[in-house]
Amino acid sequence: MGLFGNKRKANDDRGADIERAVAAVDDPNNGQTLGESGAIERVDCGGKSCHIDIVLDYPPGAWEAELTGRVREAVAGVDDSVDPQVTVAFVAPEGSAMHGKPLPGVKNIIAVASGKGGVGKSSTSVNLALALAADGARVGLLDADIYGPSQPRMLGTSAKPQQVDEKSMAPVMAHGLQTMSIGYLVDEESAMVWRGPMVTSALMQLLNDTRWDGLDYLVVDMPPGTGDVQLTLAQKVPVAGSVIVTTPQEIATLDARKAITMFNKVEVPILGVIENMATHVCSNCGHVEAIFGEGGGSAIAEQYETELLGQLPLNLQIREDLDEGTPTVSKDPDGALAGTYRQAARRLAARLGRAVRSQEQAGPEIVIEE
Repeated sequence: MGLFGNKRKANDDRGADIERAVAAVDDPNNGQTLGESGAIERVDCGGKSCHIDIVLDYPPGAWEAELTGRVREAVAGVDDSVDPQVTVAFVAPEGSAMHGKPLPGVKNIIAVASGKGGVGKSSTSVNLALALAADGARVGLLDADIYGPSQPRMLGTSAKPQQVDEKSMAPVMAHGLQTMSIGYLVDEESAMVWRGPMVTSALMQLLNDTRWDGLDYLVVDMPPGTGDVQLTLAQKVPVAGSVIVTTPQEIATLDARKAITMFNKVEVPILGVIENMATHVCSNCGHVEAIFGEGGGSAIAEQYETELLGQLPLNLQIREDLDEGTPTVSKDPDGALAGTYRQAARRLAARLGRAVRSQEQAGPEIVIEE
């Protein structure tokens, strides 16, 4: 039983031809056709009517209208007298369940990481989370940087989490996201003078004691580096996939490679690379300059056989928006900058869906717990 009921197909040659044409429609977000991704839920044609239901494993956002148009074009290529009714829906996969005991209330945990600080990982995390939400998903954001929590300031909130019971607390709502950070629980100027095990314990409490509510995706803004805290988090949390943020210059890409190596060791899929600060556009003359170099993100993606999800600009507006507590995707959702984040987030979610499908086809892994 699918989302729209049992899959039904036309029982004539024309209906079969229409289904084949729809199955051949390319989806640039996951690099597959609709047939290859198994997105066709129903093709029901009879007479001049035709009902086609598409179920995607990532939130389509603005892509839904274009996809509908492509499906209609495919039908017209078989019989232009048919006016198909096309429905597109989204059902998130459950990727975190493929990597150990799932976190209650969360289908997919996505770690956003970098091998070093200063590459814009936190700003990328919050805008990616907002982009996924803007495209139609239920999204949470966990600030995993215990030593330097920045998400409360970026989200413009200092609210205290409400206690649900003796063992759990409700996430803080900000810009439509369910969020949690140590920054909500301590003073902004307090220094966390803790050793590694204490930091890891605090982080696991934030993750497990928060009452996440029906999330399709929980974006985890990882602390920078590849030390004990990062490795422990990657091993203990059922992460469905990871995203590596880097800037183009060589010193940043060297550290990004270390982050990829860490995730490969703990068998967490690398969903892609985001190249931040790729170009700078002069606000006075419009001159475009790659001040941090070129091609670093592409080179990493090619080397590790993953995808360059997006190239984000070095832009004053992004910094100003975050300082004001209104991230760019929330402040100007239809603007060009937000569009760049939304495209990257859409490709990220589509890559996750493809990764989950590949693991499911490979068969279940038998885990014996003592």
